[in-house]
Amino acid sequence: MDGFTIGHLPDQIDERTSVSDFEYEWGDVAFSSRVWEKSLPGGGARVVLQVLVMRGSGLTDLPAVRDFLAEYHERSPDWELTEFDNNGHTALHGETEAFWTPAAGVAVEVRDAFGLVGREDLLATARGIRAQAPG
Repeated sequence: MDGFTIGHLPDQIDERTSVSDFEYEWGDVAFSSRVWEKSLPGGGARVVLQVLVMRGSGLTDLPAVRDFLAEYHERSPDWELTEFDNNGHTALHGETEAFWTPAAGVAVEVRDAFGLVGREDLLATARGIRAQAPG
């Protein structure tokens, strides 16, 4: 997905889960998004998990990405996040998201917007995302 492989998915992603890819722009940042969702009884669907790859010149480092995502997700300036190591990259996570900057101008975010997969699987999914080998 846009230069990255997703090596781990939570158990909630199964044969009843549909997957869709989207591309869009917001705030001078290009997004590639993969969304897994399950149909709800009576119609509609609920997002189980989302992975976003963002590219933009303003995504210079982790504090810049935090500021961008705070605006994008309409979070308060005191958005509580915890630092963690993601395969040698300093990353941040909250209750329903984990994100990092694998390179200047690139950010990756894993979102569990409805709290369906939990923090452990959220972080395992984040740690399972790697830059795709060239070739």
